[in-house]
Amino acid sequence: MVPLLSGLGARLRDWRPRTPPLPSDLAALVTPDDPEWFAREMAIAAAPPWWFWTFMLRHFSWLVSIFGRVEVSGELPEKLRNGPLLLAANHIGDFDPFVIAVALHRFGVVPRIMATGGIVSAPVAGALLERTGAIRVERGTELARHAVRVTEVALVSGGHVVAYPEGRVGLAADGWPERGRTGMARMALGLGVPVIPVSQWGAHEVLQYGNDWGKLRTLLRAVVRRPALRVHVGPPVRLDDLRMGRVGDANRARYRIAAAITRGLVPLRAGEADRSHYVDRTRPTTAVAAYPGGVVPDDVP
Repeated sequence: MVPLLSGLGARLRDWRPRTPPLPSDLAALVTPDDPEWFAREMAIAAAPPWWFWTFMLRHFSWLVSIFGRVEVSGELPEKLRNGPLLLAANHIGDFDPFVIAVALHRFGVVPRIMATGGIVSAPVAGALLERTGAIRVERGTELARHAVRVTEVALVSGGHVVAYPEGRVGLAADGWPERGRTGMARMALGLGVPVIPVSQWGAHEVLQYGNDWGKLRTLLRAVVRRPALRVHVGPPVRLDDLRMGRVGDANRARYRIAAAITRGLVPLRAGEADRSHYVDRTRPTTAVAAYPGGVVPDDVP
């Protein structure tokens, strides 16, 4: 019995859905020194959305509503839905990818969400997540550059990529989006891809950042309380007057993206401008907000 269970466990650890074929032009970009998952993610990025992912979004999005009331506002122009999109979202907790995916699906978006390497490497669940088009981000390592290449392939192939322009934690001490980095801004300027701000609030009440018991406790509490899970999709960020390679433009784009997210977030967290009503004390919040208190200067487009 023990060898049987051991073998079953090994098969589950190694199982993953069938990967689409890697186009020959992309295969030439993969070297023996690349991690084994790189070619797989490149192939998934170049392929159309996985039928099973669209099926789940269409028929089982209601599962997220078990943990809270999903409230979606804003709009996404019809002409943008079929082309490549960079969807810039603020990151407030481990549950927010589910909320964002469900909200964006209502706008006709099939999201490919950036996720940490640890999550994508998990047995079964990680394999499924990867096959949905999730892009592995190995933060703080030389492998992080692979995420940029996979994202570029997804965008060139017309994909809808959800990325967090903020830092490791994505939440400043007062709960507003961090200053972030210029990676997304540079990609948007370099590829000429529209950037859509996605502001969201409430998902931090569903799943604690810290230990497993804390996660389970907050999940059960969310089922009882069903907090509001609010998502607002704003208009495209204006970047047409900026140019890749021109000094300072990537930084300007970064602040414009942060400003758009912050403006959309203000009404979602009405009454919580100075401090969140719900504070997850297991989550480190040492970063500096791009716009403290949610106040964006008038001179920022």
